[in-house]
Amino acid sequence: CRQALRSVAGPEVDFARAEREYQLYVGVLRGKLGLQVLELPADESLPDCVFVEDVAVVCEETALLTRPGAPSRRKEVEAMKRALGSLNLNIVEMVDENATLDGGDVLFTGREFFVGLSRRTNQRGAEILADTFKDYAVSTVPVHDSLHLKSFCSMAGPNLIAIGSSEAAQKALKTMQQMSDHRYDKLTVPDDAAANCIYLNIPNKGHVLLHRAPEEYPESAKVFEKLKDHMLIPIANTELEKVDGSLTCCSVLINKTSEL
Repeated sequence: CRQALRSVAGPEVDFARAEREYQLYVGVLRGKLGLQVLELPADESLPDCVFVEDVAVVCEETALLTRPGAPSRRKEVEAMKRALGSLNLNIVEMVDENATLDGGDVLFTGREFFVGLSRRTNQRGAEILADTFKDYAVSTVPVHDSLHLKSFCSMAGPNLIAIGSSEAAQKALKTMQQMSDHRYDKLTVPDDAAANCIYLNIPNKGHVLLHRAPEEYPESAKVFEKLKDHMLIPIANTELEKVDGSLTCCSVLINKTSEL
């Protein structure tokens, strides 16, 4: 916990509680939602390795292994490469040493990609993503006051962007709206961190949304409760948030039916 990267100093992570929250997260995906979950082994030499989202972007049958912006995280890609290789995905590796890309900066809407240009992701990384997923438009969005683009936004439904209320979040949303030919609906929540949620469309279950728990962000939770067509599942993330972790950070979602 003490070695994990963090953008601001703050209270120490309660490791036991972090572990309980993580097990609940996995339990929801596997038990409550019936998804197949492949857990990567822990690596004590890589304190940020729980944040698997940053090292791979998966769309349809292709997986792009990223080159994380923090040099201390680059070895995390190796375990992800093995895991994705076992799923028979088409794997593309980012080998250009001038490129950096964190998956936390990649928002896939189902129609197009938005890539945050942040402290961790640069223009070259965005260009390689565009070359990898040629069927989709790719637009870049400057990110200034947050670690990643998805630190303050995510998809909350098929056409619905959850967005925080801060000036930086609203400015980024405006950029995305200007860049896109498509009109997205928006769900504005008071807290930027709560705008990071996990939307799933699961056969026989329909629209599912994992969102931050009411005890953490009560006002934002009330906004999510307006989504009457969704199965809403609150998930606490108090401990990993201390080291810049969001709900999307701890999983890579793959739409594939084969047995793991």
